[in-house]
Amino acid sequence: MPNPDVEQEFVDRYDDVCAKLQRVYDTDDDVVVVGGEGILGLEAAIASTVAPGDEVLCVSNGLYGDGFAEFVEQYGGEPTLVDADSGGPLDLAGVEAALEAGAYELATMVHCETPTGCLNALDPVLERCADHGVPTVVDAVSSLGGTPVPSEHVDVSLGASQKAFSSPPGLTTVAVSDRAWELVERRDPQTLYTNLLPWRDTDERFPYTHLVANVAALDESLSLLLEEGLESVYERHERAAAHCRERGADLGLELYPDPERSAPTVTAFHLPGEAAAVQRELAEDHDVVLATGLGDLADDILRVGHMGYNAEVEKVDRVMDALATVLS
Repeated sequence: MPNPDVEQEFVDRYDDVCAKLQRVYDTDDDVVVVGGEGILGLEAAIASTVAPGDEVLCVSNGLYGDGFAEFVEQYGGEPTLVDADSGGPLDLAGVEAALEAGAYELATMVHCETPTGCLNALDPVLERCADHGVPTVVDAVSSLGGTPVPSEHVDVSLGASQKAFSSPPGLTTVAVSDRAWELVERRDPQTLYTNLLPWRDTDERFPYTHLVANVAALDESLSLLLEEGLESVYERHERAAAHCRERGADLGLELYPDPERSAPTVTAFHLPGEAAAVQRELAEDHDVVLATGLGDLADDILRVGHMGYNAEVEKVDRVMDALATVLS
């Protein structure tokens, strides 16, 4: 591996990775790749754009949407949380009312709430924010690379290496609009690791020693994805998701979110009070590792991740065959 601090070979690879990510994001905005797991992106987006006293609109229907509001508080901002039932649709009427009533420096939202398998329709929210001139931050960590992500009216769009890219965890991807860069410059963040501004121009050097092996892995993941073709990738995820849900229906399993809002990258089955036991038996007896829900839903939701490398009907069948055995 080249030395990322002194060898041009790494700089060239990094630039190639950012260019490939622009194609996946479907954007002409700058894209940067920073060293740290996806949560770094959520915190850095707030640390870089929110000044003490700033009013921030946080649109949420789940754990990560709520998490944005917590980050806003930590950095001295004043969050207005427009929340909705977990797994339900975003509260568009509440968003409209909040935008009419207040003046916001920023709005945050989540594309795919992984803990509940819910894919949110963001375009109506983004359009309302655009009408009021409010910059936006979108968490697309669990959707980028597995389904199209919104790009219009989005100022900061967050991804990560370990989800639909099937690359090792450790990198955050960030698409940043010109308006977002201007906002960061005005804020002048007093941090290093959670400050996006040093990544705007890396011609001279990177802000710190980059994760060279992780960048190489992400480069290969992106090459495979683009070689397959984005439309083919998205169709593969849709097929895997549909098959998973058909098999689940055959087993009498209920989806947690409304089927129309279920994400192509993850399926959440509702197993109240049983998820942890089923998860444990799948791992111990069938060598199949699934996730449960998080927070209050930790023992009520069992999640099948069909994203990236795992978005294959054959892999879904292996999981669902094992699940059928456990449930019987």
